[in-house]
Amino acid sequence: MKKVALKFFTGILLIASLTSCLGFADEPVVSSQRAEQAELSAYLKTLTENGNDIDTTDSGIYYIKLEEGEGEFPKAGDTLEVGYVGYFVDKTLFDASDKYEENGTFEFVLENPPNITGWDKGMKLINKNAKVQLIIPSQFAYGSTGSGDIPPYKTLIFVVKMIDIKHL
Repeated sequence: MKKVALKFFTGILLIASLTSCLGFADEPVVSSQRAEQAELSAYLKTLTENGNDIDTTDSGIYYIKLEEGEGEFPKAGDTLEVGYVGYFVDKTLFDASDKYEENGTFEFVLENPPNITGWDKGMKLINKNAKVQLIIPSQFAYGSTGSGDIPPYKTLIFVVKMIDIKHL
């Protein structure tokens, strides 16, 4: 009887370890800061190799000017109207302004309430009619915790078109 029970439990342990090794376990895959950094570096290298001129803010947010704009740049408290898409480095779409309004724009007051640091800082780089690609490392977004559909340690990429700026 003991041999049968021992074989039974050994079999269960073997099946449990195999399914875990094969990825059938229900545990989510947790990314790391190191994995994010490697993915981000490869992405930036590809952009550069494809002729993109990548600028970086002092804090470490990357951006590419896709279309020049005109006029003043926004400040905290200004009401902004933008059109945007947000996706991950692997090109998975996670958000877009057409979710909010029929005309595909999103209107908000800059830094009131504060958004993710990278978004708020990035908006200050975009004047009216400009189009910019923002590349926001997770430390300026949702960091090690993630939020909703955004996993931990995910770089966020937004392509933003500034439609209008209503200054204070």
